[in-house]
Amino acid sequence: MDALANELKAKIVESLKLQDVNPDQIDDNAPLFGAGLDLDSIDALELVVMLEKHYGIVIKDIEEGRPAFQSVRALAEFVRARRPSQ
Repeated sequence: MDALANELKAKIVESLKLQDVNPDQIDDNAPLFGAGLDLDSIDALELVVMLEKHYGIVIKDIEEGRPAFQSVRALAEFVRARRPSQ
């Protein structure tokens, strides 16, 4: 189990107020948009805000963030690569 991926799942559910989704139900490799969680562009903006608020990661260009939002696993790798040193 990847602790960061699990943390991100919980933050996704909390940030997007996904009432019918338990973080444990989210597959690490499932698409976040389209099939999978079926998120939309408003959800993408909420995820960008969540990343900045909780991880200090600023995404200025949607093209920069697009690969990160492929799946929870991709998002975890993106956060690890860009998180400011703590």
